[in-house]
Amino acid sequence: MTAVLQWVFGILIVATCCSSAYFSFRSRRSGNRRDSGLYASRMNISMGLMLIFIALIQMFIFTGSSVRVVVGSVFMLLGLFNLFAGMRNHAQFSRLPQ
Repeated sequence: MTAVLQWVFGILIVATCCSSAYFSFRSRRSGNRRDSGLYASRMNISMGLMLIFIALIQMFIFTGSSVRVVVGSVFMLLGLFNLFAGMRNHAQFSRLPQ
């Protein structure tokens, strides 16, 4: 069961890392302010999910030590903040006119 979780979380981390890098490049290359903001918000959402998946690996797969719990909690908080900020920014930039 632990091996399956490691593979699933590993694949999810790689996928969200790749999507975060993709949206980062698209955000910087976009000339339109609205599209740039949308891509940046999608990058924040991807990065937040990646940090949440890293925190879940730290908390559930490895044996518990105080350092792992603290690092996992910090990653979880940073991930939730990025996820919330990305969703809020995506809602704001999607309302802008083209």
